[in-house]
Amino acid sequence: MKKPSFLLALVLLLQGHLTYAQTGGTVTPLSDAQKSFEMMKALAGNWQGPVTVENPSWATDKPLYVTMRVASQGNALIHELKEPNTPEVTIIYLENDQIAMVHYCDFKNRPLMRARPVADGSKIEFEFAEMTGIDAPGHVTHCVFNIIDTAHHTEDWTFSIPGQKPFHAIMDLKRVQ
Repeated sequence: MKKPSFLLALVLLLQGHLTYAQTGGTVTPLSDAQKSFEMMKALAGNWQGPVTVENPSWATDKPLYVTMRVASQGNALIHELKEPNTPEVTIIYLENDQIAMVHYCDFKNRPLMRARPVADGSKIEFEFAEMTGIDAPGHVTHCVFNIIDTAHHTEDWTFSIPGQKPFHAIMDLKRVQ
């Protein structure tokens, strides 16, 4: 008798994951957080656009590039911001029916933020929860994704430096075809 192949075992495992939400022939409705996360995953792709920064020393006239891709069998969204010479990575995921994000900052810290999704899912607002990594001179404290349509969204990132007024970097991103 042959042993089942690894591939067959993987297919059976995945089938179990795909059908777990079905009970008695009905599908469990998605929560607001799950709906918002699904909408965010639909942003997977390449984006480009201008950024407006309130802090003049951080201002740039160069467009920003953002790449988003779904990873870990749909359980994570990887957001890579490509500023001139400084790519930054943020991982967005669903945890205990709440969307969370960890931003891997240039300042070698990792702010964790948790979202407050809006019922229609077009606006997802992240608030600072805790910090890991090096205690740096500043970090991201707030972020809002505003999904306008499948080809256009904005991102408003708030950055705080101790002793200074927090400032925003607002990206107006359009999908690159």
